[in-house]
Amino acid sequence: MDTKLTTSNHDTSVAGLTYVYPVISRRVGGLSVGINFNTNNACNWRCVYCQVPDLKLGAAPELDHALLEKELRYFLNEVLHGDFYERFGVAEENKVIKDIAIAGNGEPTSLKDFAGAIELIGRVATEMDVLPDSQFVLITNGSLVHQAKVQAGLRVLNSYGGEVWFKFDSATTAGRALINNTAQSWQASLENLIKSCQLCHTKIQTCLISYKHYDLLGEEWRAYLVLLTELKRLNVAIKDIMLYTLARPSLQPEAEYIQAVSLELLNALAEDIRLLGFNVYVNK
Repeated sequence: MDTKLTTSNHDTSVAGLTYVYPVISRRVGGLSVGINFNTNNACNWRCVYCQVPDLKLGAAPELDHALLEKELRYFLNEVLHGDFYERFGVAEENKVIKDIAIAGNGEPTSLKDFAGAIELIGRVATEMDVLPDSQFVLITNGSLVHQAKVQAGLRVLNSYGGEVWFKFDSATTAGRALINNTAQSWQASLENLIKSCQLCHTKIQTCLISYKHYDLLGEEWRAYLVLLTELKRLNVAIKDIMLYTLARPSLQPEAEYIQAVSLELLNALAEDIRLLGFNVYVNK
């Protein structure tokens, strides 16, 4: 039997394919068909909690469109008509394709032909009757949404009924530098978030961790709530916030200093957000 799939196994090579990999997702509760554009493990950010091995600074390499289409058709056929679930020991309750998620080992919107790749995935998944019954998700740090090529891709994603999961871990300059290792300001991310909402249904996802001198419960959390309050004032079309914490060990140099926060704390912070009028989903 192949490697058993669990919520703790997000190995992008588990199916022996270049671009397509299966995940039993704790967030969606079933099979997530992962798409990895960043086969070189390159990202423009370096989040301290990142679980990508040998992460490096950079962008996604050139995409082999023909190979992506071949792999996606093969994989979906194995799931829909083959013995995939049996070979990978998938529990009965998880034997459903919950989504196709573009995530992988780096920032996917750094792909040069981002819009073309989104169109390819949407077309194949629709032809194979996976869409629109399953979700079509882009998981992104949102840092490149100001680029025309990314905006074009979000329009395509929207045409297939997809949605953006936009990372917003910190609303302070110091927090973003410490947690995400990015110099992009929270104001720039806010502008990108607003643009994302204008182009495609968008949710915020926030990873909360305990790390060194990171003052999660002080200035950081106050600034985060101020950000959400500003979104309400501006009538930005965001209703859903997803809070989560570390589920698997970080593979970054800072790993020994990082800890997951408790479910009790996640739920307490979620209540702060609900009081502002948002829907909040908590994943330990």
